Amino acid sequence: GPDPVELVRHDAGHGARRLDLRLRALLHLQHRLAADVAARGGCRLEHKTEKMKTSLVIFDLDGTLLDTIGDLAVACNAVLGVRGLPQHTYEEYCHFVGNGILRLVERALPEPLRTPETVAAVRADFVKYYTEHIDAHTRPYDGIPELIAELARRGVALAVASNKFQAGTEKLVGLFFPGVTFAAVLGQRPGVPLKPSPAVVEEILARTGTAREEVLYVGDSGVDMQTAAAARVLSVGVAWGFRSREELECAGAGYLVDSPYEILDIYERG
Repeated sequence: GPDPVELVRHDAGHGARRLDLRLRALLHLQHRLAADVAARGGCRLEHKTEKMKTSLVIFDLDGTLLDTIGDLAVACNAVLGVRGLPQHTYEEYCHFVGNGILRLVERALPEPLRTPETVAAVRADFVKYYTEHIDAHTRPYDGIPELIAELARRGVALAVASNKFQAGTEKLVGLFFPGVTFAAVLGQRPGVPLKPSPAVVEEILARTGTAREEVLYVGDSGVDMQTAAAARVLSVGVAWGFRSREELECAGAGYLVDSPYEILDIYERG
């Protein structure tokens, strides 16, 4: 099988100590499998241990690969502020995002102002401001650059499927993963339904010629889990993003992970 991944974590005040993260990930997944089987009477065991060869991993962007909420919040508050409208907190924006910029703007506006004309005008101002300040606070989550590099090294095809507007999706991927070749980087585009429609996943499968059984779809929200279910591909819910573990569980996540390196373990089990 593939070579083990060896990592060093530096804990402030405690020095560097070597961790076998692959073992920790395996133990975590075994624990979750046992709990899941106990809760569901064994009905998920066969599904979770079914052998598959993963040749394509599709990632959501915001809340999965990148922590973008700071720049989204600042941009939206900026366009609200110039209109003298109430602004919102970080926590509120975590629940506003996930369904595209139009819905983000709509949710941020006071209800009486949610007319098509106002939403469109605020969205246009948001896109302009956000595109100009898109990476002021945005960062990859810990372990994500290493995960992407390792999957690419092993010959796994990589893709991004986002509800963010296409230009913003492409810009962020180019800024934070400049040396990585992605089979597809797809965001919101005219005429293409947003997630949880499976349209974007179907397009990626068609472009890459990949069978559904060889795909992992990785995301941080119920919308992502619903997208994977609609496309009939295996889902991985990440607990480090904008939404709760409970939301991911209720949406039917095939796996739940707390660390990017657990995704490598899922890949190796296939």
